[in-house]
Amino acid sequence: MTFIKSISGFRGTIGGKTGENLTPEDVVACTAAYGQWLLDRGHTPKVVVGRDARRSGQIISQLVCSTLRSMGIDVVDLGLSTTPTVEMAVAHERAGGGIILTASHNTEQWNALKLLNEKGEFISAQDGRTVLQYLDNGRITYAPVDRLGNYTFKEGGYIEWHVRQILELPLVDVAAIRAKGYKVVVDPVNSTGALAVPALLESLGCQVRLINGEPNGHFAHNPEPLPQHLTELSQQVRLQRAHLGIAVDPDVDRLALVCEDGSMFGEEYTLVAAADYVLRHQPGNTVSNLSSTRALRDLTLQRGGQYYASAVGEVNVVAKMKAVNAVIGGEGNGGVIYPALHYGRDALVGIALILSHLAQSDMSLSHLRAQYPNYYMHKGKIQLEGLDVDAILGWLQRKYAFAQLDTTDGLKIDLEEGWIHLRKSNTEPIVRIYTESTSEVLAARLAEKIKADIQEFFRQGC
Repeated sequence: MTFIKSISGFRGTIGGKTGENLTPEDVVACTAAYGQWLLDRGHTPKVVVGRDARRSGQIISQLVCSTLRSMGIDVVDLGLSTTPTVEMAVAHERAGGGIILTASHNTEQWNALKLLNEKGEFISAQDGRTVLQYLDNGRITYAPVDRLGNYTFKEGGYIEWHVRQILELPLVDVAAIRAKGYKVVVDPVNSTGALAVPALLESLGCQVRLINGEPNGHFAHNPEPLPQHLTELSQQVRLQRAHLGIAVDPDVDRLALVCEDGSMFGEEYTLVAAADYVLRHQPGNTVSNLSSTRALRDLTLQRGGQYYASAVGEVNVVAKMKAVNAVIGGEGNGGVIYPALHYGRDALVGIALILSHLAQSDMSLSHLRAQYPNYYMHKGKIQLEGLDVDAILGWLQRKYAFAQLDTTDGLKIDLEEGWIHLRKSNTEPIVRIYTESTSEVLAARLAEKIKADIQEFFRQGC
């Protein structure tokens, strides 16, 4: 059982003891700390709340909404919603912030409070540290009875509004998509993608076949949209003779695609394909995090723009995008950020952009994938228990002093044959090890090499 308090929010498993898991007491304490931060900033005492379909979601939402109201903060509750919808609703409601109740790709025993600022963007590292200070010192002020916050429930309507905003984007070619009449199989893994993705696709004239479509929180498979979890989707795409398959994570900020032949498009290439389409119409700069594929860099340079890398985490990608005026960016886990709509990962806008790309190019999805350079990524992890991560990274930095190194986020080692990135996870008590090269074999070898180096570190007693 786990409870992680971080500068980006609070994540934990349901049940167990207070302080060790995400219990009701912890939910109230974390919400109160955020509420006090919002009030002390002097922003509008109004918070938008939304949740994915996890079974613990309704209980946690009630705790969160009641705590905020008890502090004199008005609540706009979107009920079952998506992360990007809540982000956009914060700005539209002119609220002081937002809280999204979702543990993203984690399994159903997890839940989390993701914290937004008045722009509908994840709070900064400094603001996160301030929230943690409020949590530690417990200096919370509650409102008297005549100043309790109001409560408004707006389930459903904001998803429809979100879809309309996407359809109105100049680069979303609604007519071209409707003319194609795409047949699409969708796997929303029993969460709120079942409400949002079909609504978008049907508005675009697509025929939708839904699997795992009841938003009941009983995830039919591991909810992270990785190839090994999308075998049913792949089979259904072939059986239904669909043009493509779409998978999203429980809060709909990650997008994975399956080609018409059942093959995986590759989550790393979701952002690449969306960026390719945008750059063809609007040349400019792009951003992804240090653990994302080199293919975006290659494509951006080919289109005459500049590519920039950021630390892992949406807030870091967004900060870099603003700094370099990027026209599109995101993360290699299928997270597309399109500033013309909003600064947040959004599977829905990713779908609309890629379908526009397909329709205008008159290609199949597999043909589109073949247009991009082939890089292969290996993703591994090691447990943190008993590890002095900083000492390991420092030793590796000295060992690889001859290579191109980046210490923005952990340690990234650029070698002639590929790259290696080691960093502490923001969401789990692990160190992530990502490698990429021009073949699966080389990517695996790089991963084996760095693990052997870590073993050498221990043998030497460093």
